[in-house]
Amino acid sequence: MTTLVVTADGWVMAGGQRWRCAIGRGGMKTDKREGDGATPVGSWPLRRVLYRADRLLAPPPTGLAVARIGPADGWCDDPSDAAYNRPVTLPYPASHERMWRDDRVYDVVVVLGHNDDPPVAGLGSAVFMHVARPGYLPTEGCVALALPDLLRLLAGSNPGDRLDIRP
Repeated sequence: MTTLVVTADGWVMAGGQRWRCAIGRGGMKTDKREGDGATPVGSWPLRRVLYRADRLLAPPPTGLAVARIGPADGWCDDPSDAAYNRPVTLPYPASHERMWRDDRVYDVVVVLGHNDDPPVAGLGSAVFMHVARPGYLPTEGCVALALPDLLRLLAGSNPGDRLDIRP
C-alpha cells in the first residue's frame, strides 16, 4: 500500500519523488463543506480512474480500476439530491458537474474516497485528483497535477493506495 502525501505548499510526495500540484482556492480544511473551495484534510482512498479516450491514446496504465468518460457523464453536487456525490447520467435535473469538459482538467480523473461511504449531504462532493490548469491555478477543492506527473503517479498506484492531505 502506497500513501501519497499532499502538502499545503503544493506538492504531492511518494516513494522519494515529489510532484507540483494545485489545491483548492479555499486552502485545506478539516471541516470541508459543499462549495467552500477547500481541499479536505484527511486520508482518502484512490477509488478508480476515469479518462477521456478521445484525448488519450490508451487507458492510463495503473493497478486501479479504469473507466472511460463519455459526453453523458456527470457528478451530482446537490446535497438535497439522492445521488449526491455520485456519478449521474446527463441530462440530470439536480445540480451537477459535467465530466466531459473542454478545458482538459478531467482528461484523467482519480476518484477519491472522500464523503462517499455513504455520502453525507453538504460535506463535499466531486473531490478528485485531476489534471492541473496552466500555472497550477487553484481548484474547487481537488488536487491537480500536470498530466505527465499524474500519469507517472498512476503507473505506480494500486487498490488500497491513499491520498493523505495534510495542512
